[in-house]
Amino acid sequence: MATLAKLQSYRERLIEAVYSGSRRLRDQNGEEIEFRSQSELKSALAALDREISNQSQQSPQAVRFNTSKGL
Repeated sequence: MATLAKLQSYRERLIEAVYSGSRRLRDQNGEEIEFRSQSELKSALAALDREISNQSQQSPQAVRFNTSKGL
């Protein structure tokens, strides 16, 4: 799984590609990704936003149990 920082940098490059009208994107490995359309590019951006949102949510630090004897 990619780190949050890597996902955010990839998101920035995707946004640049969306606004420039480009359909090609070169990743950190030097591989080139070509999207078929702007809608495919925007759906990849939406999926990336969801993944960033999921990773940036913090899990609870403490769990509190509320128990009783049922009386």
